[in-house]
Amino acid sequence: MRILSTATTPEVLREIGDRLRDYRLQQNRTIDSLAQDAGVGSSTVKRAEAGDNPTLETVVRLLRALGRLEALDAFLPPPPVSPLQLVAQAGRERQRARPKKPDTTP
Repeated sequence: MRILSTATTPEVLREIGDRLRDYRLQQNRTIDSLAQDAGVGSSTVKRAEAGDNPTLETVVRLLRALGRLEALDAFLPPPPVSPLQLVAQAGRERQRARPKKPDTTP
């Protein structure tokens, strides 16, 4: 299944769990061995694979133990910066967001 914007949060979590389980099985690893390498309990791996709302830390630990941590870069790549933003910022990194000013044009 592909993760689409129309999927519910529980559906997305189940799909992430399915993918984690598929990677583990593809590497012919047991839940216990993955849990040990990830530094989490076996029940944590079982819950993550079931899509039971794993923490981001758990997902990072499991991906690292599976040798798939770089998948996070594809998951959440750095946002692109437009050339106009670069000129406006004059080389400074943006630190905060500002609310938009109300439109006062009639």
